[in-house]
Amino acid sequence: MKKKQLLLHALTALATLGALALLYRSLRQYSRDDIVESLQALPWSNLGLAVLFCAGSYLSLGLFDALAVRYAGKPLALRRTALASFCGLSIGHTIGLAALSSGAVRYRFYSRWGLTTEEIAKVIGFCGVTVGLGLAALAGIALVLRPQATAPLGMGEGAALALGIACLACSAAYLVASVFLRGSIKLWRWRVEMPGFRLALGQLLVGTINFVCVAACLHQLMRAYGAIGFLDVTTAYVTGNVATLITHVPGGIGVLEATVMHLVGEQKAIGALIAFRVIYFLIPLAIGLPTFLGSEIYFRGREPESDKAPNRREATMPS
Repeated sequence: MKKKQLLLHALTALATLGALALLYRSLRQYSRDDIVESLQALPWSNLGLAVLFCAGSYLSLGLFDALAVRYAGKPLALRRTALASFCGLSIGHTIGLAALSSGAVRYRFYSRWGLTTEEIAKVIGFCGVTVGLGLAALAGIALVLRPQATAPLGMGEGAALALGIACLACSAAYLVASVFLRGSIKLWRWRVEMPGFRLALGQLLVGTINFVCVAACLHQLMRAYGAIGFLDVTTAYVTGNVATLITHVPGGIGVLEATVMHLVGEQKAIGALIAFRVIYFLIPLAIGLPTFLGSEIYFRGREPESDKAPNRREATMPS
């Protein structure tokens, strides 16, 4: 087997083992009674809407990849990009360092569908930029509309408003750059091609919609424990998400909870946070990991015999 294939198999195995280990770590911090009681305390209406918003987020993430393969010049059917995205991110969200962990899973899919290593790197980078655009846009909207929500962090309304405007300005600057910058631009040692305006606008829209869906999922769960505004939850969520990205804690374990609890200030909201972690992280992982392993078995069975054992002929030849 070639060294490249061995490396890919090793990365796949590490991603799988990491997901299983972190699934155990995520569940270990809550007792079974904690999880059951948190879910049972939620009205069916809130729970159902939370699940729908979670599904909307993962559908949006599938569109990230659909736009990314177009950017790479290798458009694929939506069912393929959705499969690669869901398997990669349901695992990557739990492991942390999603660009690497989900990237290894994505590589398994896209390399089979004809994309080169360079093209797959473009897909992963494009999706990473889309995440940043969406997070910046939603943070900007939340901070501009409700700057006082950051008061528990010690940030004044003026500073929060300025930060919100800066976030929106960054998103707008990206769109402007997509219009006027043609060809590739040099960033440190790398050359990056700017997408066209339509692709850039698509990035901004689906990136923002994704985070709106995630914040709405959390909001529905927290509403079950008391009256709380959507923008308050959104500010808490985007702040917690930024903290998670900075710390690279796997799955944001503890970071998201601590940030949201600090901003919201309601100890009873921990039940909503447990339910959120189960709905948004653990249930998708429980679906995505077996789906990924099943796809490995399926695609492996369809590979030509020459690819499975390239040296079989040499092994049977007389010495």
